[in-house]
Amino acid sequence: MTVTLALIILNALISWQAFQRTDILEKLKHYPYAEKRVREWSRLITGTFVHGDWMHLAFNMYALYSFGEALENKFIDNFGSTSGRVFYLLVYLLSGLLANLVTYHKQQDNPGFASVGASGSVSGVLFSFIIFYPLAKLLLFYIIPIPGILAAILYLIYSTYAGKKGQGNIDHTAHFWGAISGFVLTLALKPALWNEFIELIKQGF
Repeated sequence: MTVTLALIILNALISWQAFQRTDILEKLKHYPYAEKRVREWSRLITGTFVHGDWMHLAFNMYALYSFGEALENKFIDNFGSTSGRVFYLLVYLLSGLLANLVTYHKQQDNPGFASVGASGSVSGVLFSFIIFYPLAKLLLFYIIPIPGILAAILYLIYSTYAGKKGQGNIDHTAHFWGAISGFVLTLALKPALWNEFIELIKQGF
């Protein structure tokens, strides 16, 4: 079983339990106000494995499957079978954790803020994927195919704009920092990937 598939199953099982019992959702969600006052630091990670509804879960898991399988294989190619899987898992987990740490810093005194979902982790996987496949065609608005690097730039711009506006109940700040984390962590694991990334872009243009 791939790490990607194991993560999808784990997300589905934990989220399904939370759909059945609201007390589980309340206990696991990322809630900076409680994290600061009751020191429930585990929420920084558990909040990335629980979702608000089936649609939220399905969207994140579809994105994880779409990019995660190919990325996991790239990690195995670059770091070996065991280390590649371990590093891939670390990028996934740390992207979600670092994204939540940013929102913790911003929202720690706001009792009205809480968030759930793997979006920070999945954003990290997506931006790690783009290092290896910067010109892969991604669908803008699920319709218009554009190069991955351009989609990444637009994603960051939109997440910054939406995060400042504070519109809706989506944690756009976590999306932004999860994406940045996945990109930086991957390059930290193998700095030579930066030159390869630039060369791939040059070849495409």
